[in-house]
Amino acid sequence: MSQGTHAPEKETPSRAGAVWALVITSVAGFMAALDNLVVTTALPSIRADLGGALDDLEWTVSAYTLTFAVLLMTGAALGDRFGRRRLFLVGLTIFTGASAAAALAPGIDSLIAARAVQGVGAAIMMPLTLTLLTAAVPAAKRGMVYGIWGAVNGLAVASGPLIGGSLTEHVSWHWIFWLNVPLGLALLPLARLRLAESHGTGAPLDLVGTLLASGGLFGIVYGLVRAPVVGWTDTLVLTGLFAGTALLCAFVRHGISSRNPMLPMRLFRSRAFSGINAASLLMFLGMFGSIFLLSQFMQGVLGYSPTQAGLRMLPWTGMPMLVAPVAGILSDRIGGRPVVAAGLFLQAVGLGWFASVATVDVSYAAQLPALIVSGVGMALYFAPAANLVMSSVHQDEQGIASGANNALREVGGALGIAVMSSIFSAQGGYDSAQHFVDGIEPALWVGAAVVALAGVAALCIPKASRTTAAVQDGKGDQEADRVLEKV
Repeated sequence: MSQGTHAPEKETPSRAGAVWALVITSVAGFMAALDNLVVTTALPSIRADLGGALDDLEWTVSAYTLTFAVLLMTGAALGDRFGRRRLFLVGLTIFTGASAAAALAPGIDSLIAARAVQGVGAAIMMPLTLTLLTAAVPAAKRGMVYGIWGAVNGLAVASGPLIGGSLTEHVSWHWIFWLNVPLGLALLPLARLRLAESHGTGAPLDLVGTLLASGGLFGIVYGLVRAPVVGWTDTLVLTGLFAGTALLCAFVRHGISSRNPMLPMRLFRSRAFSGINAASLLMFLGMFGSIFLLSQFMQGVLGYSPTQAGLRMLPWTGMPMLVAPVAGILSDRIGGRPVVAAGLFLQAVGLGWFASVATVDVSYAAQLPALIVSGVGMALYFAPAANLVMSSVHQDEQGIASGANNALREVGGALGIAVMSSIFSAQGGYDSAQHFVDGIEPALWVGAAVVALAGVAALCIPKASRTTAAVQDGKGDQEADRVLEKV
C-alpha cells in the first residue's frame, strides 16, 4: 500500500467516523432484522387482546415480511440516487413511527397495517446500513467491522422469539414494538450528525425496473407466506407465484438490455457475486425455517415458557456475539470464502444433529452440542458474507448489491418458513407431542441439506486477491488501475 501523505489524513478522522457508523448501522440493522420474528411468540397474547382469526394473526408476521422483501432493492436504489444518509433517515423515521402505531393499535387490522408500514421503513434503511458502513471504514479494516455488524444482525434474527416471548410474558406484547421507538429517536440525530452522505452512480431512477422488481417480489413472497396457511394449490397463491416469476423474468431481461438498469445483470457474471447471493438465499431458507419450528418445539413439546426456550437457545443465538468478530478478522487474513463455507457446513451439521436427537423427552444436554455447532456456524457465516457481497462489486454499485443480497435473503427466509412448514404439516402436526416430532424431524433434515448446499455455493466463490480491498476502496490510484487492467 502507498504511504503517501494523503493516507494518514484520511484514516485519522475516519476512525471516529467508523465507530459511529458501526454503532448507528448495527442498531438500525438490529431493529429491522429483529422484527422479522419478534412477533411469532407474541401471537397468542395478541389474539387474546385484539381478537382475530388465525389467518389474521399470520398477517401480523407476513405483512412485515412482504413489504420488507418487496422494497429492499427499491430502497437501495433510492438511496443511491438521492443520498444514502438522507434515505436512511427517511426509512428510520417511517420505521420508528410505524412501531409506535403498532404498539397503539386498537385492533388487528390496524396492527397489520402498521406492520406493513414498518416493513416499508425497514426496507429503505436496511440495505443502506451496509453501504453507509462501508463508506465510513477503511478497506483493510472492513472484515472486523463487518464481523461486529454481522454478529448484531445475526443475534437479532436468532433472538427474535426470545425477546418477543420475554417481553410478552413479563411485560406486554405492546413492548415488542415500543422497544423500537426510543432506539429510533436516539438514532435519528446521531445519523444526521455522524454519518457522511454518499451517492451511487448518479444514474436516473429505473422506474420500469423498480415496478418489475417490486411486482415480481410481491407475487412470489405473497405466495410463499400464504401457502402454509391456505395451501399450495390456492388460486391466489398460484397466481402470485406464477405472475411474480413472470415479472422477475421480465426484470432480468430488462437488466440485460436496459442502459441504466436498477440491477445490472452483468453483476451476476461475477462468480463472487453469484456465489455469495446463492449461498445467502439458501442459508436463510434453512435457518429461518429451522428457528421458526425449533422455537415452537421447545415450547409446545418440551414445555418451556417463551423465556425459558429463548434462554436455552442462547448457545445458538448468542454465539455470533462471540465468534463473528473473530470470523471477520479471519476473513481479512485468509479471505471470506473458506470462513463462509466452513460456517455453512457447520450450520448444516448442527441442524442435522438436532434432527437426529429430537424426541418428545430429549434432554437439554443432548440438544446442547447441536445448538453450539449451529451457533458457531451461523457466526462464521454472517461477517464474511457481508464483506464478500460488498467486495464483489465496484464502490458505486455497492448500494444496489446490498439491496439485492438483502432481498434474496428475505425471499429465502419466507421460502424457508413456507417450505419447512409444509414439510412439517405433511408429516406431523400440533395435535400431540409425538406428531410434532414426526413433522419437525424431516423438516430439519431438509434444512440441513439446504444449508449444506449453500456451503457448496460458497465454495464456488473465487479466492480473493490481496489487492481487492484497494480496488473496492475506490481510491482510483494508479495501482488500482493497473490491477483492473490485469483483471
